[in-house]
Amino acid sequence: MNARSRWLVLLTALAAFASGLTAPVAARTAVPDTTVLDGARLQHTRKHLGDPRLRAAVRALTTRADAWLDQGPWTVVDKPRPAPGGDVHDYLSQAPYWWPSQSPTSDNPWGCPYVQRDGERNPEVDSGTDREDVEKTFDSAYDLSLAWYYTGRKQYAEKAGQVLRTWFLDPATRMNPHLEHAQFIPCKYDGRAIGIIDFSQSYTSVIDAIALLNTGAPGWSRKDRTGMARWNTDFLHWLRDSDFGRQEGAAANNHGTFYDLLLAGLACATGDRALARRTVLSARSRRIAPQIAADGSQPQELTRTRSWHYSTFDLVAYTRLAAIGRHVGVDLWAYQGPEGQSLSRAVDYLLPAATGAAPWPHPELEFLRYAATDVVHAAADAGDAPARRAVPRLEAPPGGDLWALRPAAEQLDSIAG
Repeated sequence: MNARSRWLVLLTALAAFASGLTAPVAARTAVPDTTVLDGARLQHTRKHLGDPRLRAAVRALTTRADAWLDQGPWTVVDKPRPAPGGDVHDYLSQAPYWWPSQSPTSDNPWGCPYVQRDGERNPEVDSGTDREDVEKTFDSAYDLSLAWYYTGRKQYAEKAGQVLRTWFLDPATRMNPHLEHAQFIPCKYDGRAIGIIDFSQSYTSVIDAIALLNTGAPGWSRKDRTGMARWNTDFLHWLRDSDFGRQEGAAANNHGTFYDLLLAGLACATGDRALARRTVLSARSRRIAPQIAADGSQPQELTRTRSWHYSTFDLVAYTRLAAIGRHVGVDLWAYQGPEGQSLSRAVDYLLPAATGAAPWPHPELEFLRYAATDVVHAAADAGDAPARRAVPRLEAPPGGDLWALRPAAEQLDSIAG
């Protein structure tokens, strides 16, 4: 081989090596344009992964990501029957707390009429609809994108891209960008506004997953970025303008809080920062003041049979909305209502039970102490002194406490609805 040939071989090898490094290098240098998470904080964390305090969290995250590698992708077209209307691309879920009152027969295959049993999840919800698959789609996309961002391992990014393209983008398998048939009740409603919570409780994590991939993930193309931006824009229009969207926005309990979270998150991600800012600002007098009592309790959530779950659940929405507020110049943590209502006071109300210092004094079918862990972390990060003191006494959720890697509250217990 002559000198010229050897030089060409060397250049080819160097080019191949450089192309393999392009995405991880981009991820190390670009600040993710996240909506809930603080992109600059993520970048700072990534530069300090040698810290022994972060190693356990990284191991826990990659364990979760590894488990997703041989699962999915999932699609709305796989359910055994389409949503009412017959379009297999329409998302379908079933009301979780509604149960058949009769034994099914050939003339009444559903066992109608359905009756409500609050807090008791009907196992039908997890079969025959898209609910279980969409939860796997959301969780896997988030875990995999975070794992790629922190480790640079391309298999995580490639799997996350496959999951997102299958559910949202590929013409044969994509979901239509609306929720007209969410939480239907057999023989009663083809869909309900209340079903928007299927997305509002966790879709903002997907928005952040996309932002992480957009920093240069291998296998995540410009076409993918453009496609997800278009899907999110269409979904935002439906959420803001549809009858179901307006009904859910008018809800006075956790459904209204989560609606605001989804609306602000989509607005921020699609460039409508004015709408995001208005939504966060309005949450002060529209949500916090009427929903949180002077002592920090949330009276509407305390009426539920799962009062601990719903009290922590509502605060997941509030603390994530407050995180969006940081991006649009609104400090939601600083707000105090006319009777002293505030997010910090609501979190502090949970602390005796969250730390194991005292039992939860309200009805709860299945108390899980760790359900409050993330919202206490959020309050501590926002400067709440009682929450800071409580952090060492929190119970880690199953799979480990990942707050150091993704400092935004998640719903840590499994019940939903």
